[in-house]
Amino acid sequence: MPVAHQGDSMKVNAWNEWDPLTHVIVGRADGTMVQAPEPAVFRDWPEEGFPRGTHGPLPEAMTAAANEQLDHLARVLEGRGIRVDRPRPLDFSQPVATPEWSQKSMFGAMPVRDVLVTIGNELLEATMSFRSRWFEYLAHRPLIESYFRADPDMRWEAAPKPRLTEASYREGFWDAYDALPPEEKIARVRRGELLLTEAEPLFDAADIARLGKDLFVQRSLATNAAGIRWLRQHLPDHRVHGVTFENAHPMHIDATWVPLRPGLVLHCAERPAEEELLHHLKVNDWQVVQAATPQRQAAPPLSACSRWLSMNVLVLDPGTVCVEAGETAQIEQLYALGFDVVPVPFWDVAPFGGGLHCATLDIHREGMLQDYFPKRSGRF
Repeated sequence: MPVAHQGDSMKVNAWNEWDPLTHVIVGRADGTMVQAPEPAVFRDWPEEGFPRGTHGPLPEAMTAAANEQLDHLARVLEGRGIRVDRPRPLDFSQPVATPEWSQKSMFGAMPVRDVLVTIGNELLEATMSFRSRWFEYLAHRPLIESYFRADPDMRWEAAPKPRLTEASYREGFWDAYDALPPEEKIARVRRGELLLTEAEPLFDAADIARLGKDLFVQRSLATNAAGIRWLRQHLPDHRVHGVTFENAHPMHIDATWVPLRPGLVLHCAERPAEEELLHHLKVNDWQVVQAATPQRQAAPPLSACSRWLSMNVLVLDPGTVCVEAGETAQIEQLYALGFDVVPVPFWDVAPFGGGLHCATLDIHREGMLQDYFPKRSGRF
């Protein structure tokens, strides 16, 4: 059982996804919105009361159920000696604007991992690519400010705030893309011809998988090539690799490609990885294991997430993993791989932006920067 060291309780330090966790943020569901339509996204859930063009708060009963599970997760982590902080939700129903656009709603503060990433002693605020999420960092700023005051070695960084004008999006993307056959969607994913243009750097933090010196960043509906290039130039001591998977709707890497411990990655079989990436792991003696089939065939109502939240796990240390309690096949697979598994009910949180990894941000893990891929191969 990992125990937080008092002297490190306010230190910022996390180099990967598996070192022993001692300090974490757990999100909140309060005030989360079905966001108003914008160039990046629209919701169309008529059976749940949100036909295309409408927006509003998620039902109170759903919010209460999600918060109950988030609070339970916080208690589980605290019971293991891990310090848990919580964000301060905003009024996400309010309209927001910049001099160049206006948006009728915000989104929420549950998926902390989308907005922030810890890389060593640096806490980095992502650009975000949805207008409804442009100000979401404000829900986490009081915590970030407290870490900065307490830790003289912390680097507090924010990627350039994007303009998010019409130039950042392909006009009419969703209607045209949704009409394409699956094979053409995959071809466009490979070519990088998705929602975002290259007008400015854009990335969500949840598209970054941290494996020590190597960062694998998924090009997706929320992250463009310019965003990956910015990360590469911002982090010269790391090797930043842009990657794609055969996923027609790529959105955040942590339900597709999940590092569990040194030498082991959990991978979604429905979203094959590039052969170059698989070869790079093989020559460095890493094993890629296909994730167990999810128990559930679809996401819950008002959720934009996929059923592969089953593999959206939170690693507590190289031998211990938190998994959604209903995903029994995934739990059994992780037991077979030698892990102690902590089942945590979390399905009611999905409509608020994701699973266990999405809902958390590691502020401190015991460990140092290491090179887990000493052998170069191809473009890696």
